[in-house]
Amino acid sequence: MHAIIIHGMGRTPLSMSLLAYRLRKAGIKTNLFAYAVTFEHWEGCTKRLRQFIERKVAEEDFIVVAHSLGSVLTRAVLPSLSHKPAACFFLAPPTQACDAVRRLAPRRWYRLLAGEMGQLLANQEFMSTLPVPEIPTKIYAGNSGLTGRYSPFEDEPNDGVLMVKETLLPRIPVQIVPSLHTFIMNNKMIARDIVDTIKTGHYELKKC
Repeated sequence: MHAIIIHGMGRTPLSMSLLAYRLRKAGIKTNLFAYAVTFEHWEGCTKRLRQFIERKVAEEDFIVVAHSLGSVLTRAVLPSLSHKPAACFFLAPPTQACDAVRRLAPRRWYRLLAGEMGQLLANQEFMSTLPVPEIPTKIYAGNSGLTGRYSPFEDEPNDGVLMVKETLLPRIPVQIVPSLHTFIMNNKMIARDIVDTIKTGHYELKKC
């Protein structure tokens, strides 16, 4: 079994290295995809991702594990893959133009650093065009962000970047984990859950 692992915006494959190590210990081959939002455009990045997947897995069984923007790239690429993954695991995926990104999008420094892809994350019209995966998929959403009087999210459960409700997709099960957005990939429970799913072959993922 192969795992295609895709990091989030502003990060590198290094951010996914602990998760990749845990998967490799369980006998899963890991392939980490790298991209840079500052220098790449959406079309070129999605094309590279599709080619990367096709080259790494050929006709072998594989899963996709993607963090944040990586899940957005995955959703865009899935329909064009002739050989589909057995399952997708999305860690803190933005599934709509989330409030935090919409607040940042007009700022000059954000436009420079996040590039075209960062602007697309703030565009609800674009986000609503992304297909909902038709293969078994599971979402992991963090809830360790600040809530209450001094939180920009008020009383909404959140991971410090996304509200839980901003990670949801129709018909896709979600697991709430005690993690922050930036570090959710390091949660041991997530790695264990992915491994257990692969070993049992129960890809019809159920809500936990």
